[in-house]
Amino acid sequence: MPEIYVDADACPVKPEILKVAERHDLPVTFVANSGLRPSRDPKVKNVIVSGAFDAADDWISERCGEGDIVVTADVPLAGRCVAAGALVTGPTGRIFDTANIGMATAMRDLGAHLRETGDSKGYNAAFSPRDRSAFLETLDRLCRRVKK
Repeated sequence: MPEIYVDADACPVKPEILKVAERHDLPVTFVANSGLRPSRDPKVKNVIVSGAFDAADDWISERCGEGDIVVTADVPLAGRCVAAGALVTGPTGRIFDTANIGMATAMRDLGAHLRETGDSKGYNAAFSPRDRSAFLETLDRLCRRVKK
């Protein structure tokens, strides 16, 4: 059965994930380095990993695969999950796939370089209602796709 894995630390769309997962009767696993609010839903599992660097990323990438959905804003994790065959989306509804993960990685690395050299302040746009709406649409579409 397909599963939704969530890189839950600082994920702004947890309620939306639960809503869509319930509609499609899919299990959800939230993975984080710190505490998560427990759920009474038996299809929702919380996994707390160690505080080690990339522990949540390692946990998700080792378990996701063909037919699963991963929600993350972390481009390196997205790349690992795409390579494992999972469908991957960010919290803004951006899809990561084999066609665009290379460019997404390159842009992330360029941004990091510009921040390190002081050529960029590294400000990100605020999460908007439009982002939330795009995410809901994307996740619903991915859920329908994995259930076929």
